[in-house]
Amino acid sequence: MKAKKMTLAAVLTVAALLTASCGNKQQRGANEANNAEQTATAAMEIDTLLANAEALSGKEVTIEGVCTHTCKHGATKIFLMGSDDTKTIRVEAAELGSFDPKVVNSIVRVTGTLKEQRVDEAYLQNWEAQLKANAGEQHGDGEAGCDSEKKARGETGNTPAERIADFRAKIAAQKEKTGKEYLSFYYMEASSYAVEQ
Repeated sequence: MKAKKMTLAAVLTVAALLTASCGNKQQRGANEANNAEQTATAAMEIDTLLANAEALSGKEVTIEGVCTHTCKHGATKIFLMGSDDTKTIRVEAAELGSFDPKVVNSIVRVTGTLKEQRVDEAYLQNWEAQLKANAGEQHGDGEAGCDSEKKARGETGNTPAERIADFRAKIAAQKEKTGKEYLSFYYMEASSYAVEQ
């Protein structure tokens, strides 16, 4: 009888240990799933992206912001705003083709690759040559260009000549300050997007 009691006690102990072990595995699995879900759903704010753009250039990132504008030429570009309208980034549809024009005033989450566009003297001379040949791409309403694009790049000029002069002044200031003879503007090429609101 004593042997049966020990056997029963041993069986109960092993069962309790197995139950605790399985419970810990289930809890661990649930925690890992929650962490993975939080990581998958975490999106970088626009302000943070722009503050760290140089280090993130060429990398895939997920961002979230309010869409303030879609390009009128087929919605191939949208603009997402951060904490205010001075913190804006252009997002190009790239392989997606286009965005749904109804995303304006919605919170949009975009995953894609952050790209750098450099504006230097060669870029400006090319722009001037295109203007002379009347082959410059028109974007926005008239020759002033897209207001959202200009705001995202901090432009103040209204005509192409004023915009080019503004860039030259900013490049000169940049060279004096950092030694760089170009301006960097960052944008994203989207690989996916979703409307959050």
